[in-house]
Amino acid sequence: MISGRSTSRVRAAVLLVVLPCLAATVGCARAVDGVPAAAPPEAFPDSADDLGALVVTEVPSGLPRLPDEELEPPAGAKAVDDIADYSDDPARELDVLEGYGYRHGWERFWGTGSGPMTGVFVDQFASRAGAGAYAEDLARNDAEHYDGVLHDNPPQLPGGCRMLTVDSPEAGADAQEALGGPAALAWCGHGPFSVSVTSVAETLDAAEEEVRAVVEEQLDRLPR
Repeated sequence: MISGRSTSRVRAAVLLVVLPCLAATVGCARAVDGVPAAAPPEAFPDSADDLGALVVTEVPSGLPRLPDEELEPPAGAKAVDDIADYSDDPARELDVLEGYGYRHGWERFWGTGSGPMTGVFVDQFASRAGAGAYAEDLARNDAEHYDGVLHDNPPQLPGGCRMLTVDSPEAGADAQEALGGPAALAWCGHGPFSVSVTSVAETLDAAEEEVRAVVEEQLDRLPR
């Protein structure tokens, strides 16, 4: 079984870092309102398994897919309780996630257990507003954690996305150690979905290229 430590540096970039902060301030745990999306309700996944069928199955880098069941905790289908359990205070995080209108999610990873790795996180919410607020808060809190510059609507990504890059060890040795190498992280709100893609690669250019391609394909697979 692949060690959880080998995947935690990617998962932490999107989940473990942000959830304690989300619960720590009123601003992060704000209530959100909105309507699901313009598409007919029947166009949206009814379950985590239905959502998983829409998640990309391969990545441009050619990294091998890591079997969901061989990761600890397992990847794949995620209920709100699973996401809350990533936190040190699951009960509090459950309240925060419910405030966003969290319904279900799916995680998928590619890599070899060490070195380059790509992670995709797709989460579905009750409303467009909840998905957008969740993606925005994830991005803002990770940017603060890694002491990086967050780019809103970067030209290389679709509108409504944000990107953070972590390259120089001098800019944050702890961040570099946690991620395992140069990394690019992107967050996008897309209808009632939040899409997060993280790539840890040999170079920052390679990480950014991977993230751009995966984000584009993943958004194309989702209704909005």
